[in-house]
Amino acid sequence: MGDVLAGFQTVWEFDTDSVLIRFERGIRTPKLLQTLGERRIPYEALSGVELTPGKRGTVVLRAVPRPGADPLMDAAGGQLKEAYDPYRLVLPAERETLADYYAEQIRAVLGPDAGIPAEAYLVTVPQAPLSFKAYDGKASFDGKAISFRWFWTGASSAKWKAGDQRFRIEELTGVEWRSPESRGSAGTAPKEGSAQGGPVAGGSATDAAATDAAAKDGTARNGTAKNGTARNGTGKGSPKGGGHGHLRLLRRSAEDQPAGRPDQDPAAVVFGMGYGLVHQSLPFAAAVLEAIQVSAPVPCAEGAPSPARAAAPRRDPADIAERIRHLGELHTAGLLTDDEFSAKKAELLAEL
Repeated sequence: MGDVLAGFQTVWEFDTDSVLIRFERGIRTPKLLQTLGERRIPYEALSGVELTPGKRGTVVLRAVPRPGADPLMDAAGGQLKEAYDPYRLVLPAERETLADYYAEQIRAVLGPDAGIPAEAYLVTVPQAPLSFKAYDGKASFDGKAISFRWFWTGASSAKWKAGDQRFRIEELTGVEWRSPESRGSAGTAPKEGSAQGGPVAGGSATDAAATDAAAKDGTARNGTAKNGTARNGTGKGSPKGGGHGHLRLLRRSAEDQPAGRPDQDPAAVVFGMGYGLVHQSLPFAAAVLEAIQVSAPVPCAEGAPSPARAAAPRRDPADIAERIRHLGELHTAGLLTDDEFSAKKAELLAEL
């Protein structure tokens, strides 16, 4: 297509096989979108596109991702607020006709598999190394393994006794991410066994009864902790702000074991509104999911060697030249800075 559609805090740049979604930096842009920066979404990763009325004289153009095509959306499991949705483009109502035109253009290029789940991830996520601070520890991912380093001010006695943890990607089957901002999480912890957030196993979202629960409030008494959540007289028994989210690693060795409370599980970190924010923990969870899928063995006939993964196809030089020309137009129009133009041009030339 080669066109650009600019909305509030978001710009969609259409290509022949994908749409590049760029998020502006600014106080009105949610931090998750600022962290993502930009995302290239292949049309084969979409199942459809919607155009609906928005609030206060706006319309919303939303691309609908195929299940299993985007690890970020798989990890989120439907918990993201509308403002955090990276597939939404909000436009002034007077641009509805133009938005409808582009919606039809996207529908026209969707393939025959648009209505079925993707067999592999098609959208890339932030690459390792990644890390974030949770309430009870720091989570780090170097591309090969995830490490949890516990904080004495927040980790439970069970985690402190277990010691710092390190899990290789090969040991994992998926992740379970729960947003501290999801409904029911603010102010009070959900009851044990409540269906708040579910595991994402095997690299795709699954419907499973959530057996996790957030850490219950505990108050330190004489240097000891109630419910095993705080020690050394800190008196801290729950994440800041009352919200209870968590990131749990699903291990092959524990597949048959019931999931316990995340504040007691050495394979999970707990966070709230002030610790392990969505823009830090969700890209982390998505990167781990993608790594798990990439590391999974490729099925092959019994006795035959595992086939090598296919190399990414090289881009057509003519397509690269057209993309650079279009970037130049955006640069001239002031939509790209000098540094952004130079960086994107270098990326395109590297694909030749």
